[in-house]
This record gives sequence, structure tokens and C-alpha cells, in this order.
Amino acid sequence: MPTSKHRAVFEVNGKAVDIEVESRTTLSDCLRHQLRLTGTHVGCEHGVCGACTIIIDGAAVRSCLTLAVQADGSQITTVEGISFDEGLTPLQTAFRKHHALQCGFCTPGMLMTAHALLTENPDVDEEGIRHVLSGNICRCTGYIPIIQAVLEARAAYKKPENA
Repeated sequence: MPTSKHRAVFEVNGKAVDIEVESRTTLSDCLRHQLRLTGTHVGCEHGVCGACTIIIDGAAVRSCLTLAVQADGSQITTVEGISFDEGLTPLQTAFRKHHALQCGFCTPGMLMTAHALLTENPDVDEEGIRHVLSGNICRCTGYIPIIQAVLEARAAYKKPENA
């Protein structure tokens, strides 16, 4: 059976990508296997666990449910794209401080979901954080350290009042 290839042009972590993919290639597979951005983890492949969460045009999205061709024309941010060259971001620092990770498998998806949430609503309360992160499954830490880390990181996402 012949495969159907399509061109997709998008931006990943600020870099232009022009790639040819099979029509059924998921964005998670494209990121991991073709672009070698392995920070995006693939767990359930059904959009349930949240490990593959990335940001597309400002929204947290399950990359295992998104076809690479659907990303054409989009701006994509993966976990590799939220880091600073000089060190950890305030969100990553809070995760480390609160021991909000153990095996690390869910961590990229948790970070991306929390980053999207805090970018949109840096004043979110604990209930709001719990609600948004309820779509991300963690089998190791429990959620208390993760919630504490996101609560602490809120301050870094607030805009200065005179801006």
C-alpha cells in the first residue's frame, strides 16, 4: 500500500521547520523521531495521560492526538523550548524544590500544561490548578508537590503592574 506524504511548515521552539511526513504521522512521533525533540513523552497514545502535552499557538495540546500535518502554519513549543540557556525556569526550579517529580516520565507534560495555564492565568488558585492538571497522570509523586510547585511559580508569570 503506497504511503501518502505531505509537507508541513511550522515553527518549533522559535525555529522554522519544513518537513515531509506521512499523512498518519502524529505530531508526537514527528517531534520525537524526525526532529529528535525527545522531551515530549508518549504514554497512552489516546490523549488520556498528558505526557505528550505541548503548546500549539498558545494552547496546551496532546501531541499524540494531533497529526503533524495539522500543525502546518502553527507555532509549537515543546518542553525543550521553555528552558533558559542560563539555567532552569522558575517553574522548573519550583518543581525541583518541591520534589514534584520522581521518574520524570510525566514531568514534561506537567510542565507544559502548567506553563500554558500560568501564561494565561498567573493568578490561578489551587482549585484551578488541580482542575487543569487533572488531565495529566502521575503514577509516582502524587499531586501535592506538583500543585505546590505550580502555586510557587505563579509569581514568575505575573506581569509588572506598570507594564
